[in-house]
Amino acid sequence: QVQLVESGGGLVQAGDSLRLSCSASGRTSSSYAMGWFRQAPGKEREFVTAITWIGGNTVYADSVQDRFTISRDHAKNMVYLQMNRLKSDDTGVYYCAARQRAIIRQALRQMNVYDYWGQGTQVTVSS
Repeated sequence: QVQLVESGGGLVQAGDSLRLSCSASGRTSSSYAMGWFRQAPGKEREFVTAITWIGGNTVYADSVQDRFTISRDHAKNMVYLQMNRLKSDDTGVYYCAARQRAIIRQALRQMNVYDYWGQGTQVTVSS
């Protein structure tokens, strides 16, 4: 089992920056990758970005490319999402997810490949 806890959400203005954190505990030593997803009100949950623990290989959604940066601290079992130049469209609940087994990087865009999920943290961007 892996437990995930997100933090760092809040209310910001358009153009501001925010950093989310995801703390992983439990059987993290066997974890392959971590992802961030978000869900806006009335919409489906969507992929934001993902990173592999080994190598730090990343994949991003087109909508956040060049604005968001995912990183990880393997020693601390922490994953971060640095969000810059925030837009109102970035509003939503942000979820951290863990994938245990290796998979091709592009497959990390899919929700159903993740084994564990956090409870989410709310990000609201006012325009």
